[in-house]
Amino acid sequence: MRVLLAGATGAIGTPLIQRLVAFNHEVIGITRLVANARRLEAFGAEPLVADVLDRDGLLRAVSGKKADAVIQECTSLTRPPLRFHDMDKTNELRNLGTANLVAAAKQMGAHRFLTQSIVYGYGFGDHGTRVLTESDPFGVPADGPVGPIMDAFHETEAQACETDGLEGVALRYGLFYGGDPGTKRMIDAVRKRRMPVIKGGGGEVSLIHLDDAAAATVAALERGTPGSAYNIVDGVPVTWGELLDEMATLVDAKPPLRLPPQVLRYAAPYGYTAMTTSMRVSNERAQHDLGWTPAVVDYKQGLRMLATA
Repeated sequence: MRVLLAGATGAIGTPLIQRLVAFNHEVIGITRLVANARRLEAFGAEPLVADVLDRDGLLRAVSGKKADAVIQECTSLTRPPLRFHDMDKTNELRNLGTANLVAAAKQMGAHRFLTQSIVYGYGFGDHGTRVLTESDPFGVPADGPVGPIMDAFHETEAQACETDGLEGVALRYGLFYGGDPGTKRMIDAVRKRRMPVIKGGGGEVSLIHLDDAAAATVAALERGTPGSAYNIVDGVPVTWGELLDEMATLVDAKPPLRLPPQVLRYAAPYGYTAMTTSMRVSNERAQHDLGWTPAVVDYKQGLRMLATA
């Protein structure tokens, strides 16, 4: 297929381009910066300079071009968000950005549309030990500062999966980690003891290595059921304390500082909300429908791979 990829220079962009090209797909990679064009070309993509938040500019940029599918992988997160306003730009990309990409898909004659979602759409808070599936409520309206985040999760999935003429698929990824700059910055913060964890270790989080996320995305492009959502996680939940302790071990650093809940809530309100959220998420539907299985079985293997890279 000929694929228009938004978020081509983000965390998942490089491994996804490489995977798409390896599976004989043609990639048009969107970047806002002319300086990134050569980087995209080096990985086998045709660069397209455009801003997905500028509808008119985006439609001009794709004028005369054709695509079979569009993949929306845009965020503005270059480091872990600490405050709720750190999510504002990403929320806009999931709302307005997705709408503009749907318009671009129609103009280009695309029939497939994949969008990035996140397992936090099942709701912030403690979900206990019950394993969540795609049948559980997702993107439910919420009060307070998490409201716009939940609305954005709902909106990007609805636009992808409910637009007439598009075969939409939503990918509910776990938290990304891998060889990207964001993971390297987190590990460096752990090394310098600038990445504290809440006392008690916090809730359980679902992860996915970027290489596995890319493989699942290509599988969803080729085999995903229209109108479906898929949990893209490794299936091995880990507490924040366990994850950050393992990172510290990786770089021979002292364990991260443990902060009282009230201190973390004051210093990093979004970070506190995410770190106290606990959920276990099933990837059985993705394995069954997509024929996909994570190659990186858990965070320990994934972090060891980084150490030997």
